[in-house]
Amino acid sequence: MAYLGNLGGTFAGDVGSLTRLATSAPFAQYLQEQIFLQSRMIRSGIIARNAGLNATTGTRVEAPFFDPIDPVEERMESNSTWGTSGAGHFTIQKVTASTQYATITHRGFAYGVDKLSNLAIGEDPMASLAAQLTPALDKLRTAKFVSHLEGVLGTGGPLNATNALDITADVVPGSLTEANYLSSTSIVRARYLLNERQSAITTIVMHSLVAAYLEQIGMLTYEPAGALAAGTGFQFGAGGVGVRSTQIGYMAGLQVVVDDQCPVVAGTTGDALKYVCYLAGPGVMQEGDQAPIEIEPDRNVLSKQDVLAVDYHHIQHIPGTSWGEAYDNPTNTQLTNGASWGLAFEEPRLIPAVRLMVNTPFGGVAP
Repeated sequence: MAYLGNLGGTFAGDVGSLTRLATSAPFAQYLQEQIFLQSRMIRSGIIARNAGLNATTGTRVEAPFFDPIDPVEERMESNSTWGTSGAGHFTIQKVTASTQYATITHRGFAYGVDKLSNLAIGEDPMASLAAQLTPALDKLRTAKFVSHLEGVLGTGGPLNATNALDITADVVPGSLTEANYLSSTSIVRARYLLNERQSAITTIVMHSLVAAYLEQIGMLTYEPAGALAAGTGFQFGAGGVGVRSTQIGYMAGLQVVVDDQCPVVAGTTGDALKYVCYLAGPGVMQEGDQAPIEIEPDRNVLSKQDVLAVDYHHIQHIPGTSWGEAYDNPTNTQLTNGASWGLAFEEPRLIPAVRLMVNTPFGGVAP
């Protein structure tokens, strides 16, 4: 299909390599596997694939999750009147299920490359594109994950009253104290918002400026990536851009995922910025796909351009919560709206997720 006019791509392209990249049958599968291997969110266990969330039709999924059981214990006796039934037998209790809806999001992007740029620089942009697609897609998915957590745990969310702790102060940076910074004490306080379920927390996700303070005071320790499977060491760098890492962080017995896409909250002008951290347990976020990642090439012969379009149709769900809006395919901003989410479990502390908001001496001030 030919298009009249330049489509906006200014980086070089090679028709042969583009076609081979985009139409190669293993490439999309390879991309999915690379995201799985490299994503710190997945490797930490807090994001888990769930085949039950894969859907082929519709705009949302009725998530197939059962309520946690809470059995009523019955005393047995050697007579015909024991038990809550009063008839000498156990009373059958049922396993119940909550109505939990997961919304489907549809996303994508396209790149264009032109012949003159290729001739001018003498480089193959397709190799660069292939190398960058994995961290770029992982970054986009993580941004959606963070927005989802913020909607459920943030202001107005169904877990905010029970699963959130704020130790920040509305003061200028010079008036902050250690009580406002992330510490073992604040992590223990946050974990024990879940009471006996606190042991379900295994990972903390934080902004790099929060991690910088922990490193300064010697609370952030590292395990060499050599202890892991070869090639899987990964973390986010400044701005959330995916980069290889040689070390894995630990603090207060928790895995540390550093991601600058964690929310930064600005209050009164001149006051210290506030940084949101998330504590989470294995499988707190379940995910599936309505359709596999699709990569399609096209050729605009009149402008001597090659274009590449990528689209993906993703489903994320935190068991125990439910999407409550009449519409689907929300933007990331709409995902952060606490009023859009409902609680399916009667006991919110069964959900292994806690929001902890802190200051850091390395942070800035509200504009």
